[in-house]
Parts: sequence; structure tokens; C-alpha cells
Amino acid sequence: MNQYNYTQSAALLERAKKVLAGGVSSEFRKYNHPHAIFYTHGQGSRLYDVDGNEYLDFTLSQGPLILGHSHPHVLQSVDAYSREGQLFAGQHLKEIELAEKMNELIPSAEIMRFCLDGSEAVQTALRVARAKTGRKKFLRFEGHYHGWLDNVCWGISTPSAEALGGREEPNVYPWTQGLPERTRDEFLILPWNDLALVKQTVEKHHEDLAAIITEPIMCNNGCILPAEGYLQGLRDLCDQYGIALIFDEVITGFRVSLGGAQTYFGVTPDLSIFAKAFASGYPISAIVGRRSWMHVIEEAKVIHAGTMNTSNATVAAALATLEVLEKEQPYERMYRLGRKLMEGLQQAAAETSQNMTVEGLGPMFNTAFTDLESMHDYRDTLLADKAKLGRFIAGMHNRGIRVIGRGLWYISAAHTEEDIEQAAATAREVLKSL
Repeated sequence: MNQYNYTQSAALLERAKKVLAGGVSSEFRKYNHPHAIFYTHGQGSRLYDVDGNEYLDFTLSQGPLILGHSHPHVLQSVDAYSREGQLFAGQHLKEIELAEKMNELIPSAEIMRFCLDGSEAVQTALRVARAKTGRKKFLRFEGHYHGWLDNVCWGISTPSAEALGGREEPNVYPWTQGLPERTRDEFLILPWNDLALVKQTVEKHHEDLAAIITEPIMCNNGCILPAEGYLQGLRDLCDQYGIALIFDEVITGFRVSLGGAQTYFGVTPDLSIFAKAFASGYPISAIVGRRSWMHVIEEAKVIHAGTMNTSNATVAAALATLEVLEKEQPYERMYRLGRKLMEGLQQAAAETSQNMTVEGLGPMFNTAFTDLESMHDYRDTLLADKAKLGRFIAGMHNRGIRVIGRGLWYISAAHTEEDIEQAAATAREVLKSL
């Protein structure tokens, strides 16, 4: 076993705690193994830390690095356009070019507005839906992550599976302290992938519902695919009752296809959120939608603003990323490599008699330890052995394979056949040791 040393990261973390809350700038970074790690550089599918450890990276910075670390076209484009200015508090040419390209690629993207991150874009979409319909509430689903702001910071954690209660009127728990109680009244929540239950609820509450928001694939918990006909069923319900269908494509956008999950599944929402793989790690997101909904922003009935929106660097990064994806078309290869790794992990689990399941499409997938043959919704994920998963992730990390702690893996255009073989072989070693 190649036991990695984290001495320098540990020392830097103690230094950071004196000036950064918890020593980090995002809560999730605390939960690396064995603690927050400090990195020095990344190249392609590899990442390096201050202790000189090298990692084969399947976190891809929580998803954004679809082209891998330090892609030369992205870095060169950012450098060249930044030399013309950083931020104008006004419009510039590449912003139009980026919007035109998204309009071309994404079915729902008639018009759009650019933001800084997914959390902000989600709130913009909800505001648009409320303004257009005159209704106040939205319907969302257990375990779906739509950012960390107040009205979506419920229903993504629970004391136990049993604590959720019945499916028709689930118990809902806050993810954090400090949430105003009134924000609980802004939404209804249901288990995912149960179209009959959604129909029943919408029929009862449609006069109050401005929107239904969903991850088209439940990537943040289990990487669970929608049941056949489920997304189209949501589309039909929204059409029937004049409700906005919002796809949160922060993870699926540009990852499952150039047009996102809406192209992959053939279901077009009214509004969509794109971020993460959008710009290779630079801070930009977008709310895109049909003009019949987005006109409330056009007409300034809904205010959307942001001093830092569409800086030269972020727009150049996004445009360069889409240029590479469109030119090189890495999707067939990413699907093939992802599925090869999924099969390798499943085979390793079978050979070592471990109850590890592997679910997803390939460009992203999830590993969990559970006796269920497959997972259908958030409640199923709560039955998985998270302690065992933690040992597996730690074992992989100590052998130079970096995976997101909740079991989510990302494949990039930079990963190779050799990378996949290394990861599968290492997983077999770790599974033997559990």
C-alpha cells in the first residue's frame, strides 16, 4: 500500500484556521481525506498537493473540469482576452458570441442571462416563475441539490430514513442553522421518480405552484436516472397547469451531451440552469429559457443584476470550453471510458464479495455500498453504508485516486484508457482491504 503523507497540508490547515473560518472557503472542502488538502497544480487528469502527492483525479473540482486540468486552449483564451480588460460594467463582443453558441446548442435557450454560480441562477429562475405565474410556491424533490441559499436549503439532509415519514407529506429538515422558518413555506417537496404522486400533488396544489424544479438526473445523491417517462410526465403536467418546468443542469449541462440532459432525454424545460462544466472552473453560470418565460427579465419586471457578471476571463473560459467540446466531440469517448470504469468497479466488487453498486451514465456515476440492486430515489440512498463508503474513498485517496466523498465520479476528456485501468485495479486492492 502506498500510504500518502499529508504533513504539509496539515500544517497549512492549522495556519488557515487562524484567518479562514474552519480553514476553508467552502464547507465541502473540509471533508477531503484525511482533512482539507492544499494543492499546488493540476495537469490533464492529474492533481498535485503541497506534500508532493500525485492524484488521478475523478473529482474534477466537483465537476467543472470537463476538459481536465489546465487545458491549454482555455488558459490561452483567458490570458488573451484578459489583457484587453478585466471587467467593463458593460457589454462586450464575446458575451454575445457565448450566448449565440448556447442558443445554438441548448433546446430551451432562446434567451438567457449570465450569473456567477448555480445557486444564484436557481434563485433567478424561481423569481421568473413566480413573476410570470403570479403564484408563490414551487415543487421540488427530496435529496435534489439546488444550491445553499435559504429556500432550497431544506430536504437535503435528514436524521434518518425513517425520520422522513410518509411519501405524500414528507417531513423536511433544515440543512443548516440560521434559516428563517418562513422559507419552509415557499415549497412543496416529494420523493423523486414517483410520477403518480406528483400528479396527485399538482392537481391538488396547482393554483399555488409557479414551478417544478428538478435535477434531470439525480446527480448529487446516487446519480439516479429518471424513470422512463418521468421527465416527460413533468413536462405534460406543467403544460396542463401553466407551471414552469425548471431543469437544474448545473451538473448535467454540457456533460451528458452538448445540449445537456434536455437533449439527451428529449424533454425541453421552460427554464434551465447551467454552471460547472460550462467554463472549466471559472465562475460563470446561466439561466436560459424560452422567451415566453424570460420576457419578464427583458421587460425589467424581474430584476437580475450583478457587478461581477460576465467578466472577460469567465466569458473567454466558457467560450473556449464550448469550442473544444464542439470541435473535439469527446462524448463518445467519455461515455466509453466511464462505462469501462463502471464495469471494472462492478467486477472488482463481485470478485471481492463487496456489496458495492455503480449507477450512472458514464460521464458521471456513483458508487455506494448497499444491498439494493439499484436506487430509485433519495430514500434509497439513505439505506447505503456511508461509513464503508468513507473507508473506500479514503483507501483510494491513500493510493492516489481522488473521488468525491459521497461516491460521485466524473470522467473528463483528459482521462485515458490507462487511467481507467489504474483506477479499477486500485479499487480492487481497496475492496480487498475493507
